[in-house]
Amino acid sequence: MKIFTGTQIRELDAYTIEHEPISSVDLMERAARAIARTITELWGTQTPMVVFAGPGNNGGDALAVSRMLADQGYQLKVFLFNIHGRLSEDCAVNKQRIIDMKKIKEFVEVKDEFDTPDLTEETVVIDGLFGTGINKPLSGGLAPPGEENNASPAKVGRTDSPSGRMPEDNTMNIRANIIKADYTLTLQQQKLSFLFADNQQFIGQLRVLDIRLSREGMEKILSEYSFLEEPEVRSMLLRRSEFAHKGNMGNALVIAGSFGMAGAAILATKACMRSGAGKVTLHTPRRNNNIVQVAVPEAVISLDHEESFIADAIDSTDFDAVGIGPGLGQNENTAIALMTQIRRTNVPLVLDADALNILGSHRAWMEQMPRNAIMTPHPLELERLTNVHNMNCYERLTQARELARHLQAYVILKGHYSALCMPDGRVVFNPTGNGGMATAGSGDVLTGIITGLLARGYERPTACMLGMYLHGLAGDIAAKEVGQESLVASDLIRYLPKAFLHLEK
Repeated sequence: MKIFTGTQIRELDAYTIEHEPISSVDLMERAARAIARTITELWGTQTPMVVFAGPGNNGGDALAVSRMLADQGYQLKVFLFNIHGRLSEDCAVNKQRIIDMKKIKEFVEVKDEFDTPDLTEETVVIDGLFGTGINKPLSGGLAPPGEENNASPAKVGRTDSPSGRMPEDNTMNIRANIIKADYTLTLQQQKLSFLFADNQQFIGQLRVLDIRLSREGMEKILSEYSFLEEPEVRSMLLRRSEFAHKGNMGNALVIAGSFGMAGAAILATKACMRSGAGKVTLHTPRRNNNIVQVAVPEAVISLDHEESFIADAIDSTDFDAVGIGPGLGQNENTAIALMTQIRRTNVPLVLDADALNILGSHRAWMEQMPRNAIMTPHPLELERLTNVHNMNCYERLTQARELARHLQAYVILKGHYSALCMPDGRVVFNPTGNGGMATAGSGDVLTGIITGLLARGYERPTACMLGMYLHGLAGDIAAKEVGQESLVASDLIRYLPKAFLHLEK
């Protein structure tokens, strides 16, 4: 599913208006009906409501919603903010409709001073000041409603997008002026900024309302951002032949572990095997031998000449994929072995954890990486790789995209809604996963899954997308059975077969 920018959403609206065809004010009426219907599901007619409407089309939506709620017996106070004396054409139409209907007893057009109404715990505020068209912070006469509403105990229902929050980049925004919603009733699809952790405080519970914008228009408008959907992921699955044998199911190499970090190597290796690879070899320091032999009896163990860390590069000629990094440590001999391994590897390569940390401390080495390598950094690892610190979520995504373009690599920025940044600049977000997966070893499991899928025969972008989805889906299935608080990384491996089964059905 494509994710459109604010500009593209307006383009889609215009395409729908032209090709359905439908007038813009009637499309606004359609959107308002969907919003009003959801509001009536959330709050009864006894709930006192205050509506803040802006001068643009988002304000027009709010005015139309007010009229529909008044028709159903809701008592509303409606404030139309027209500080500059300019209303959009459709907002002006809905203003007149409210005046003509005469059911809303308190309708105020605010042109200068604004006296905030009493906002109690029982009050619901319908925020329709600004939508996805906003391109600068709220200020002047439009800032006080945000500040005062955020300080009140009232609940907030938001039409389309929290007022003051821009649809993509909020780096330079004034966060104190953004209205915090308890519910966001967004139209047609999620907005890009909804996927960022630092915007969640403004969104509350999200509901996506289908207002039947043109499907043809959606197909024609190109977007750099998209969301994985289950039917798409299901179509990616390779079917195992009844005549398959381990020799044609893929041979994977996992290079992982240092003394005291054998667990990371075990998690990655088990996940690799559970992802369908016919054979998995784990290369690890000698002191890990006994524990990994017992923990992963299905794997072939290759022991480094060093006791406590890895210092050997492995001939990758006979392997179909290589995953490096979990629990590797950052010994300088390990760093040299890593760079030698990267230069010698001519098969799909996954870099995670300490492999990324080593590259982050030897940043010139990244220029020697092969094209189409897969990197799976969490936010702190990305900071080390890019040498850019204290980024917000949008800046972090931008840096990950630039890294992917520059290195011609696949960069999976891990988190809720993990983002796969492609070499060509496209970004694919993953919808599966939950907060219980914020636990040590979860990333090691993802490395193993993707390495196993690559060995199994999936192309790099497919292995990344399918790997992200399966990883999160296993976490979601596990959370239903053990809860988020008790979820650990090994649960992801334990429930990975159920994730595969879910998709295969």
